[in-house]
Amino acid sequence: MKPKTFRRLHKWIGLGFCAFLIAFCVSGIVLNHRNAFSDLGLSRRYLPELFRYKDWNQGLLRGTLRVGDSVFIYGNSGIWSADTLGQKVADANVGLPHGIDHRNIRALAQTGDGQLWAMGQFGLYRRSAPHDAWQSVVLPAGDERYSDLTLRGDSLVVVGRSFLYVARPPYRRFERITLPKAIDDDGRISLFRTVWHLHSGAIFGLPGQLFMDAVAVLLIVLSFTGVLHFLFPHWLKRLRTSSRRRFVARLFGQNLRFHDWIGRKTIVILLFVVLTGWSLRPPLLLALVNLSTPPIPFSTLDSDNPWHDRLRMLRYDDQMGDWLLSTSSGFYAFKDFHELPVPIDNTPPVSVMGLNVFERESDGHWLIGSFNGFYRWQRQMNASADYMTGEPVVRPSRMPFGQLAVGGFSSDFRNVDGTPRPIVVSHYGGTDRLKQPESMRHLPMSLWNVALELHNGRLYTFLIEPSLFYIFLAGILCLLILWTGWKVRRRSRQVGIQN
Repeated sequence: MKPKTFRRLHKWIGLGFCAFLIAFCVSGIVLNHRNAFSDLGLSRRYLPELFRYKDWNQGLLRGTLRVGDSVFIYGNSGIWSADTLGQKVADANVGLPHGIDHRNIRALAQTGDGQLWAMGQFGLYRRSAPHDAWQSVVLPAGDERYSDLTLRGDSLVVVGRSFLYVARPPYRRFERITLPKAIDDDGRISLFRTVWHLHSGAIFGLPGQLFMDAVAVLLIVLSFTGVLHFLFPHWLKRLRTSSRRRFVARLFGQNLRFHDWIGRKTIVILLFVVLTGWSLRPPLLLALVNLSTPPIPFSTLDSDNPWHDRLRMLRYDDQMGDWLLSTSSGFYAFKDFHELPVPIDNTPPVSVMGLNVFERESDGHWLIGSFNGFYRWQRQMNASADYMTGEPVVRPSRMPFGQLAVGGFSSDFRNVDGTPRPIVVSHYGGTDRLKQPESMRHLPMSLWNVALELHNGRLYTFLIEPSLFYIFLAGILCLLILWTGWKVRRRSRQVGIQN
């Protein structure tokens, strides 16, 4: 390929993609520091139509809890109370932190003493009376994120991403429990998790994240200096005085040398960031999910806790007499918290993004819902069937999305005649079985989630199927920009040496 071709490719691909590249960098920095931005949000009126709440979609209704004549609805944006017909919906967030990220509620429960408990991803809250404000509850957890809340008898169990926290009446003290190593645990972890943590720098904690932030800043600088290199000749043509032309020409040369120097010194780490990010979306993601590797020594993944960042949801199965645990590596069962967890085979397919619905029906069957579909699981019969069609599950899908991406479920509402009204909520389409108040349409999205949608390309709704192909295309373009830039400067330096 001729040097001019390399130069043109580097110039025009870089100019066309630099805005997207800067968006990658800025959003990546926000994603790396969720706690720092957890109080900030953006009204959905400023986001594309696709991201505005409609019919309880996008996690607005994750689940419900029946308390007397009221039904409490919880989800990504907080808690609301409704009547059993779903005709009147009122705000029930008084006392919760104002930051929308803190109002991402994962579960609700009511203990025997009448207290209501709400599990947010960053904290536990309780309400002693129906009209009281929520109060924060201190857990011995440090900065752990939480994923579930469940009851067995009078025991309240909080599920963190790495530990369980158990309290009994009067629920003033929570005991932290580390589950024993599962019998099938070989000490290896998903290659997807390793690459994910490498891409963000989180594999080496805060220092690693700050290092990746610095790389993002360098990419922004490269983008700006590249645009300036394109603009300088146009500025020179407009200048009439020779002194100004010499000054701009000197800046032009310095800018090019600076752009060249940064690119040459950082080419390896830039390629690493692009390749690891490229691997986290289909089609490469499918290969990473099914491969495992030993944790990198001395990294955050190299933990003494065998369940580090693996716990998701927990339920007690009265019929089988054991605990049923959903994790990032599948389902496990155990009689008590000190018994070795045993893996369960032939379970319903679950998306790599985890469960959204984990409920038991009155007949003892389990309802399993995720972005991979909605299933009725007859655990005693070792059989699963599609909830909507009744067709048996022949082979679990390995795709992260199924035909129905389930975002929530409720069995607490009733029809006018008093008959049950089960509600399945699609993440994208919502449900037409429960009316959503129009005032909820523009509830804010947390800044972290906005950054996530921007980073994944889903905010670019003018693209065709952005969530599936944007990262794949962006990875190819980034690699082309880096490769052509390297070839252009390498050839220029070789010519200079020969001369």
